[in-house]
Amino acid sequence: MHFKVIFKTVSVLILILDIFLLLCAGVGAYYEEWAAVRSFLLSIAISGCISFGILFVFRHEKQKTLSTRDGLITVTLSWLVASTVAAFPYIFDGGMLTVTDAFFETMSGFSTTGATILTDIEKMPGSLLLWRSLTHWLGGMGIVVLGVAILPLLGIGGMQLMQAEAPGPSVDKITPRIAETAKYLWYVYVGFTALETFLLVCGGMTFFDALNHSFSTLATGGFSTKNLSVGHYDSAYIDGVITLFMVIAGMNFTLHFRLMSGNFKGIFRNTELKAYLLVFFAASAVIAFSLHGKIYGSVWESIRYASFQAASILSTTGFATTDYEYWTYLGQVTLLVLMFVGGCSGSTAGGIKVVRIATLLKQGFNEMKFLVHPRGVFILKISGYPVRKNIVYAISGFFFLYVCTLLVVTSALAASDIDLLTSFTAALATVGNIGPGFGNVGPAENYAFLPDHVKWILSFAMMAGRLELYTVFVLFTPMFWKK
Repeated sequence: MHFKVIFKTVSVLILILDIFLLLCAGVGAYYEEWAAVRSFLLSIAISGCISFGILFVFRHEKQKTLSTRDGLITVTLSWLVASTVAAFPYIFDGGMLTVTDAFFETMSGFSTTGATILTDIEKMPGSLLLWRSLTHWLGGMGIVVLGVAILPLLGIGGMQLMQAEAPGPSVDKITPRIAETAKYLWYVYVGFTALETFLLVCGGMTFFDALNHSFSTLATGGFSTKNLSVGHYDSAYIDGVITLFMVIAGMNFTLHFRLMSGNFKGIFRNTELKAYLLVFFAASAVIAFSLHGKIYGSVWESIRYASFQAASILSTTGFATTDYEYWTYLGQVTLLVLMFVGGCSGSTAGGIKVVRIATLLKQGFNEMKFLVHPRGVFILKISGYPVRKNIVYAISGFFFLYVCTLLVVTSALAASDIDLLTSFTAALATVGNIGPGFGNVGPAENYAFLPDHVKWILSFAMMAGRLELYTVFVLFTPMFWKK
């Protein structure tokens, strides 16, 4: 393994992060938040000196292409180092957060989980709130994918990084060069962010709040600038805009690119997209039906709140306009099911992913066909194309590993005297990068009450979930380190 090249790669990514830290320092100076400005500048000084030092020491290292193992180590190390560096402003800002809380908050940001330990968000300096939302936005498409577009300047190939970071069972390249793919994906990402910001401003949000909520929406993160999240605005228009963009953010971004480039081939027969939209509309209808006449008096109100929360949980964004723990049991259990589903592969969403569930369902039906017709030949197809057996095996292994991870994290929380509902949904909300759960981590509560060791466990769970489990867990196998 090329550890020198790995360290150089991570150093470049941290320098990219420093650019955004400097941007937030400028915002802090504009708002005259001098304590926050000092914390940003100190963070830049520390991380910048270390990064430049590593680049200087390894300046004569020959440029090499990263292997698959190099890519796995680089991605995991990048997430750990980025979350550590991103925690510096919280720590240096007058000791507002402990090291544990600061790391939890930034890991929650980069993993686009949206689980927070902040009890009074509106008292935070605006520049720190912007930084908090930026960790979402950068982590959403992946700071590593951002680096993929820049690392070719250093002669470092990016396909291995993309394979390790990109959410989903496979990487769908839209151009022959992976760096070009990363650039185009970012163009789409930035374009949607700008469009949502404009629409939210038209709905009465300030530009600052609109930008922050757009960062969180497109990243399917869920950090808000208000204590009551999106419910603070009590606006049907704002709810509708954010609902639309949460659904969009949960789709495969390569489909967005193809749609905008006029390439409609395959979009309307895409199995995952059709299943994703079917799940969203069906869940919204079931929840609205359960709420009408019991929680909300009109059909319109029921649809408004049901569709928003269904989109929020399915896309793993985690925004809230109301406390859904006061909803009917049918509505709550529907949201719980959505927590398992997640968004599409190739999106910023978390969860198991729709394509995996669709593949397992089709494989299950095929197995039943085999029982009736033992000599039959049944080919599993997704979007009209046959699925190779090794992909089915990988998806089955992922599903089993996902369930095992949930059980282990749930047990770890239960061992800390946390009730079962809170333990299980906290595990589900962090591994699935959703944010809010049920019980003491519901939409009206947060994660601040948890002991420090539990926060570290959940921080690891968020990173493992964001990187699709395999990327992180393979590092703990002996065979990975053998030549």
